[in-house]
Amino acid sequence: MDRLWAPWRTKYIQKIHNIKKCIFCKRNNKKDKNEFVIKRNTHCFAILNLYPYNNGHVLIAPYRHLSDLELLHKEEINDIMDLVKETISVLKKILKPSGFNVGINLGRCAGAGFTEHIHIHIVPRWNGDANFMPVISSTKVISESLEELFNKVKVEYDKKRRARD
Repeated sequence: MDRLWAPWRTKYIQKIHNIKKCIFCKRNNKKDKNEFVIKRNTHCFAILNLYPYNNGHVLIAPYRHLSDLELLHKEEINDIMDLVKETISVLKKILKPSGFNVGINLGRCAGAGFTEHIHIHIVPRWNGDANFMPVISSTKVISESLEELFNKVKVEYDKKRRARD
């Protein structure tokens, strides 16, 4: 599905088959803002999806390059699920969605774009978010830029951290 604000998508789709490095492994702490990494935990991190299904689409991935759930250690699973819970809480506060899709695509036939590094999708949903645009024009309208969303999410994560400390 096309994104109104993503004119570079075609270039990305053509390039994706030539990617040599894992998009999750190349994350550099010093470039978190440029790469839209919104939160880091001990064993995993949360990143805004550059090609979201909806505004606020977040990916949670372990630091270790693993292709399957069975390979995760218990502490990694706990850390990932803690970050899923915290991210949903943050997105509820700033975006006020009606609900969420949370899921893992295992394997290319299941829809995984990156099969070698497991990750969880968190997709905010609103009543009526499947409007006429995708049906008539195969175009999805994303209402907020990644930069604006990144800043809002970071502020809310920081508030939560300060409240815990």
